[in-house]
Amino acid sequence: MSDAVSGEFLPANRDSTGGKVDSHPPKIDLRNAEAMRREMAAVYRDMRAKRIDVHDGTRLVYVLNALRQAYETDVLQKRLEKLESFYGTQHQKAP
Repeated sequence: MSDAVSGEFLPANRDSTGGKVDSHPPKIDLRNAEAMRREMAAVYRDMRAKRIDVHDGTRLVYVLNALRQAYETDVLQKRLEKLESFYGTQHQKAP
């Protein structure tokens, strides 16, 4: 990480003023699509309240949406495999 003003490199746990930065931010609940949607809504509210820069918030929501899509794909793939397994063992008819 570099200081944009002086061009110096700073340790990862220090900000541009030399103060310590929390290297372990609180964990975010991403256990399912609903939790990810709630986190996206929280980021949106933070952008509206100007607690998060709009550009930073947009990037966060983009990543959260990619995670949500990957989660949904995983869930659908598992459900499809169960259906295929069930119908494959129940209906072994040749065409």
